[in-house]
Amino acid sequence: MKTSYLKDNLNGIPTIVEPAAGEKLGVAGTAAQIVLKLTSDITKDQFGLYEITLPPGVVGAQLHYHRFMDETFIVKKGQLTVQLNDRSVQLAEGGIAFAPRFTPHGFSNTSSAPVTLYLLFNPGQQREGFFKGLQEILSAQPVNPELFLQLYQKYDSFPVDVHNMLPKQ
Repeated sequence: MKTSYLKDNLNGIPTIVEPAAGEKLGVAGTAAQIVLKLTSDITKDQFGLYEITLPPGVVGAQLHYHRFMDETFIVKKGQLTVQLNDRSVQLAEGGIAFAPRFTPHGFSNTSSAPVTLYLLFNPGQQREGFFKGLQEILSAQPVNPELFLQLYQKYDSFPVDVHNMLPKQ
């Protein structure tokens, strides 16, 4: 009797990401930094994991929602302000906020010290393309709101208020 269909094919390739590893992207006009840790290509689009550092007073994203992905915020260092629907929550180190698809959310650093967090998108949907586009679009002055909105929509982000979608620094 042939039983090969009962056996698992053990050929997964693990990925190790050292603390300082990952492609680093800067955000024009701020000291904000995005580090691509586990990209959609690595995870076969199951999720994307990105490390974000926001200086004091910097908005990561205005209130928006996703149709096809969930977003999780995990605070590594400092304190993050997360807006969920109509309320704001202060997340301390180790705090986690989960924004399932169709949940309006935004985030910022309203504290007086830098904050470092992990953003987890599930599924990944090539989210790193969004961050690379963000770097390019925010480098142009003045920022073109139409291009910003196109980038948002291409990567499953929809501003709750298109008149208040650009990040404020």
